[in-house]
Order: sequence, then C-alpha cells, then structure tokens
Amino acid sequence: MKNEINIGLLGFGVVGSGVAKILNDHRIDLQHKLGVPVSIKKVLIKDKSKKRDTILDPEVFTTSLDEILNDPTIDLIVEVMGGITEGKEAIELSLNAGKGVVTANKDVMAESGHDLLRLADENKCDLFYEASVGGGIPLIRTMEDGLASDRITALTGIINGTTNFILTKMKYEKMSYEDALAEATELGFAEADPSSDVDGIDAARKMVILASLAFSMEVKLDDVFVRGMKDIKDGDLELAAGLGYTVKMVGSAEMDEGGIAVSVEPVLFPDSHPLATVNNEYNAVYIYGDAVGETMFYGPGAGSLPTATSITADVIAACRNLLLGVNGKRLHASQHERKLKEDCDRFASYFHRILVKDKIGVLSNLAAIYSKHAVSLASVVQHPSNDQVENAELVFITHRMSRQQHLDVLQELNNTPDVISVLSHYRVEGE
Repeated sequence: MKNEINIGLLGFGVVGSGVAKILNDHRIDLQHKLGVPVSIKKVLIKDKSKKRDTILDPEVFTTSLDEILNDPTIDLIVEVMGGITEGKEAIELSLNAGKGVVTANKDVMAESGHDLLRLADENKCDLFYEASVGGGIPLIRTMEDGLASDRITALTGIINGTTNFILTKMKYEKMSYEDALAEATELGFAEADPSSDVDGIDAARKMVILASLAFSMEVKLDDVFVRGMKDIKDGDLELAAGLGYTVKMVGSAEMDEGGIAVSVEPVLFPDSHPLATVNNEYNAVYIYGDAVGETMFYGPGAGSLPTATSITADVIAACRNLLLGVNGKRLHASQHERKLKEDCDRFASYFHRILVKDKIGVLSNLAAIYSKHAVSLASVVQHPSNDQVENAELVFITHRMSRQQHLDVLQELNNTPDVISVLSHYRVEGE
C-alpha cells in the first residue's frame, strides 16, 4: 500500500496557487481523511525567474512537462494551466503516461471531454473535472454519485457569474450595461475580453458538460442554441420588473423520448422563483429528476479558492481510488444515442415586445396573427413609445407554445405593415 501521494501541478496562476494553498493549509486534515500525506512534488510553469508569493520550495518548479510525466513517484496530475490546445495535450500525455488527471478546464472538457474520458478508460486512469462547471458548487459529483439512482430529465441554471453580476447591477443599481461590465472587469469577475461570457459561449461549454453527464449522451457544442446578453434591449429589465419578472442569463437542458434540447439565452423568471433571487457573481442550478423531483445547488461560481476547493475534492477522490486500487474502474460510455429535438417539440411561454404604429385596429390585427398560429395570449400590456412620433409598444406574454410557433409568429409580425419592429423576445420559465 502507498504511504504517500505526490502530485504534479500543471500551472500556477490564480487557481493553481489556490490549490497549493489549500493542500498546504489543510494538509493535516487531508492526511487524516486519507491516511497518507498528500504533497505537491512538481509544478509546471513557463518562467522560473518570475517571483511568486508561495511557501513552496523553489526546487519544485519546472518548465519541463516531461520531467513531471517521467517521474514514477508522481501519482496524480492536476491540470490548471488553461488553454484548449495546451490543456488537451497535457491531459492526453498524462493519461497515456498512466497518471490520473484532475482538471478545471471547461473548454477542453466541452470540446474533447468524450474522447478524453475514453482515453482515461483505455489507460485505466481517473479523469475528474468537478471544477469545470460551477466553481465551488459540487455539481458533477452530485450527478455522478448522489443522483446516480435517479433519471435526470432537465436542468436549468445560472452558470456564468459575469453575466449574472452585470444583470444584477443593471436591475438593482440602474447601471448601464457598459458601466456594469466595467465594474465586473475591475473586480476580476470579467476578463479583459468578456465576449466569451456575454455572448454565452462560456455557459454553452458548461452546458455541454452538464447535459452530457445528466443524459449520458455525447452532447456537442454545436447542439447548444445560444443567444448572448447583448440581445437584451434598453428598457427590457424595467418592463419585465413591472410585470413581476426578472431577466437572467441561463443554461437549460431537457430530455424526453423526443430527444434533447440545450440552450443558453436570456430568460424571464417570475420574481417568486428561486433563480430570480440569485444575484451578483453567484451561480445556481436546478436539477429535475424523476424520483427526487426538484433540487437546487447554489454557491460561488468562480474565484481562486472556491474553484480550488472543487479541484481538491477531486484530488481526494482520486487519491482514495489510488489507495484502494480502483482508479480507472469507472467507465464513461454513453448510454443514449445523440438525438436533438425539433423546434416543434420544444415548448415554453414567450415574452414579445413590439413597437407598432399607434392607430385603431393594430391590437386586433396582431391578436389575429397569434390566433392564426394557434397561440393564446396570457397577458397584453400597452406602453407609450419613448420616441417623439405616434408609436406605441405592446408587450405580449403567451401561453405555452412550441418554439416553431414562436418563430413563425415573429416572422409574420416582422412582415406586418403596422409593426415597426419586434424589439425583443424571451422565453418565460418557472411559472
């Protein structure tokens, strides 16, 4: 039996240094839980001359990945270097070297996770990726273990802290999008280039990981319908609030006999819904199971120590497997064949905000369009337009209809002479 476990840490940025801090600060607790000491033997960096605020011995730092992979005393690799190409290559080399891997790399897991998990199975190695989604929230392990006996049918949640922080500031402090984004960047919640967050790509990658695991299916990034938060128009948040709704950027996935549907987009939730109350940089995910019903997981979605906490939890799981000699025993083959729902099989209520000519008969003409497509209206609100001409804004909230009906109605509205433009539209959930 092993009397110690040594780790090779790939990367020493914000998250990597957080992992080193937790492993050092909690070393006594970890040894008590595992029965053997766990320590970092080598750390892969790019520049050895760079000064680092760490208690690690300078001798542990190296610029050679081969030095780590060829060291037979290193049992486990923790990949926190980031980047799709470099990260994927490092994980592949580690698995082929017979070393288990813990990673936080959502980009790699979203684009190549299925192949890497198969490679881990072939090499009888563990590949854990809890920190790739939800920061400090234990989502992956919950679905793999805690809900293993259930059949997950849907999940929806706020899985990007940057966009949630921006929307919180816009709603409660009446900030502009630009000012809220600037504050998010200043506080470190947004990158210098925030496009991956605000365009929904970051959340889409996380949804690929969650949906693949939840539905035991090879979900791909191209399967995810994505609308970014730039589609949120001036006045939308205020109009929604006046009707008792809150706008959130959410990822959603559902599966039934018709297949799966996965999306990332701005969605309206009733103010009474728990997801409407999740603010700032926090994340929350609802999971729906046949047996358990609804469960919600809430916590910090990013940050050095929350993310490092999830990584360390994976480290503990991998160490236990090593000590028990069962590493690489969990197979990751998909159970279900990939099948996507058609738009006619995806149902929801919708919010339509329409700028129209302010004249007699317009409302009845528009109502006839909805009726023509077998869509009933739950509520209709008229607002005067903000411009100086004689226009008006109509806000319709529909009863449940298919996404195809939604698209057909929008197309006909845009071709109607009385309609100046469809200003915005959102799915409405959580009724």
